[in-house]
Amino acid sequence: MIRVTCALIEANNKVLVVQRSENMSLPNKWEFPGGKIEPNESERACIIREIKEELNIDITVLKRLSPCVYKYPKRSIQLIPFLAVHKGGELKLAEHKKFLWLQKKDLLKLNWAEADVPIVKEYLKI
Repeated sequence: MIRVTCALIEANNKVLVVQRSENMSLPNKWEFPGGKIEPNESERACIIREIKEELNIDITVLKRLSPCVYKYPKRSIQLIPFLAVHKGGELKLAEHKKFLWLQKKDLLKLNWAEADVPIVKEYLKI
């Protein structure tokens, strides 16, 4: 089981979503940004580090949401989401192909990575 964090980053009543590039697994799927937890790293430290590495921005973590376990054909992941706010920095994509700031009502229009779907649904109830 691979443990992965993701951030639902809010700013100006919108939330940040990113699209996976063609050379990533699950190409062109949308997801909340994040990444794998390193050995001896806390979940919170991981999401702050990953967002800085992938997006070049700083966040303030507000709270942890409900984790989701998903079994893809070749691996299983535990996706651990955090609600956060954009604190500073200019967004620059390091790995992803595209980003969007969306209102909640528009989230279900995207083609999501399967593990992110339960997280989107929980977020819509907040």
